[in-house]
Amino acid sequence: MSATNDTTPTIVLVHGALTDASVWNGVIRRAQAAGHRVVAPALPLRGLASDAAYLASFLETVPGPVVLVAHSYAGSVISHPAARDPKVRALVFIAAFQPDAGESSAELNEKFPGSKLGPATTTVVARPDGNDMYLEPEAFGEVYAGDVAPDVVAVMAAAQRPIDPAALGETLPAKATWHGVPSWALVSTRDFSLPPELLRFTARRAGSHTVEVESSHAVPVSHPQEVTELILEAVRAGA
Repeated sequence: MSATNDTTPTIVLVHGALTDASVWNGVIRRAQAAGHRVVAPALPLRGLASDAAYLASFLETVPGPVVLVAHSYAGSVISHPAARDPKVRALVFIAAFQPDAGESSAELNEKFPGSKLGPATTTVVARPDGNDMYLEPEAFGEVYAGDVAPDVVAVMAAAQRPIDPAALGETLPAKATWHGVPSWALVSTRDFSLPPELLRFTARRAGSHTVEVESSHAVPVSHPQEVTELILEAVRAGA
């Protein structure tokens, strides 16, 4: 089926905290080579509700059906009821949060041991209208990108897109979008940002079609082929 066919879903890739849309570069190249239309918006990362509202407005500009893909914190954004859109045929969570009503990203990340994200590895700096949280550059490889080449890790650490830590404490006000929408999930088994047991728990709870990859949290960067394959599985199911 042609990627220009109105019935073929557009792949919308949503980045998480501490990175920007470039985290998807390897996935974008592969999906485009397979003939698919791909877009990757930039999240403001200033609040969960406001990020979800921003994504909802972006989705209004995308014609036809959508397969919505999230990495990391963006899983909370695409799960937020404010981001619900009838065009979304499938949700794909790549090493991502899958919260439900009343849950926050921060709460979920403390549910199981294993995350190295915390005061010892992050720094928070004030800005005029809030705060920005960064991962300490020397901790970026260990915490986020342990299987990524050191020179790439250095670039990612230098080009971080910070998040207001208040966003991580915001809860979903109602049941998540993954209720009633087919979902797929990738568990990164060497993840020191989001514990693998957390990823397994939320994927199982959501009834997501799940694969496991021996990877760090930066799985779109270190394993773009496996990530792309899972996304295209969702696209085929939603076409």
